[in-house]
Amino acid sequence: MTQEEQVADRLHSAAIHLLRLVRREDETSGLTAPRLSALSVVVFAGPLALRDLAAAEGVTPPTMTRLVDGLEADGLVVRRDDPSDGRAIRIRATAKGTKLLMNARARRVAALTARVATLTPEEREMLGRAAEVIERMATSASPAVGTTQRPSSD
Repeated sequence: MTQEEQVADRLHSAAIHLLRLVRREDETSGLTAPRLSALSVVVFAGPLALRDLAAAEGVTPPTMTRLVDGLEADGLVVRRDDPSDGRAIRIRATAKGTKLLMNARARRVAALTARVATLTPEEREMLGRAAEVIERMATSASPAVGTTQRPSSD
């Protein structure tokens, strides 16, 4: 295994474990992981067309329609006509949806903060630098080999 593969393998494993740790905080939101993920995309990137939301979450439009139906029934999103295209509908978060998501995010951040607080100052600095590198990798326009779309959970 090359050094790059070893780092990628460790990063992959650590990311999964870290996401599992913070995902426990999501249970108090009352939403399933897919609904919470879709709501996150709408809050931070919306308003969006349903097809764009489906693409962002790596699911089919019919699957996203079901997720949005549930979010709408809970009063977390609304469908509105697109002012630039009378045939299109945009999904936007309601104040209730934004509040729910921000509270869920705050619980996740608090869980991570508690873990970060146990680190030495040097480790916290190192982790901050690593986070910058990971952010740069995640937003890089370079093509990735063998990637598949998967729902995100911010």
